[in-house]
Amino acid sequence: MISLAPHDALLIADIQNDFLPGGALGISDGDEIIPVLANYVDRFQAHALPIFLTRDWHPPDHCSFRPQGGPWPVHCVAGSPGSLPPPSFTTPPSAVIIYKAIDRDQEAYSAFQDTALDRHLRALSVRRLFIGGLATDYCVLNSVRDARALGYAVCLLLDGIKAVNLQPDDGRRAEDEMIRLGAQPVRWKMLET
Repeated sequence: MISLAPHDALLIADIQNDFLPGGALGISDGDEIIPVLANYVDRFQAHALPIFLTRDWHPPDHCSFRPQGGPWPVHCVAGSPGSLPPPSFTTPPSAVIIYKAIDRDQEAYSAFQDTALDRHLRALSVRRLFIGGLATDYCVLNSVRDARALGYAVCLLLDGIKAVNLQPDDGRRAEDEMIRLGAQPVRWKMLET
């Protein structure tokens, strides 16, 4: 069992319409983690612990888009319906939204890359991050890498992640890599009330 502590924070990556089934870059069964992540949000709110939500917030001609020679279909254009969270995922009023990949000439998978996230966390004396969201093999993996490199303890929410899996087993390999980097695998039932 894991107890939440005063220096913990929750980081949820990219719960946005374009990454859900039917979206421009829909992740198979990505919507299945929404109720699980909502439980984590409720638990962190109940303990008055910080919650951070990332959003891809691309300009319409972002370098990662196929028309610009990138690997991805156009997705999460800033302010578009696809860039917003689904109605089933309520954004708590206390949550801090971290917008990433806003520079048209630079991809940014990590929640830390060219954002103020690290400054926010240090200002709040956060030492341990619980990380989940979309997608396991891109934004979650790179956020965990950077969090570990910056010295944060990380709990990986295994029941709150889904992978793109461009290649079979990309998600499993990403999970293995995050655990190798020191992330502790966690499931909802492991959290003490």
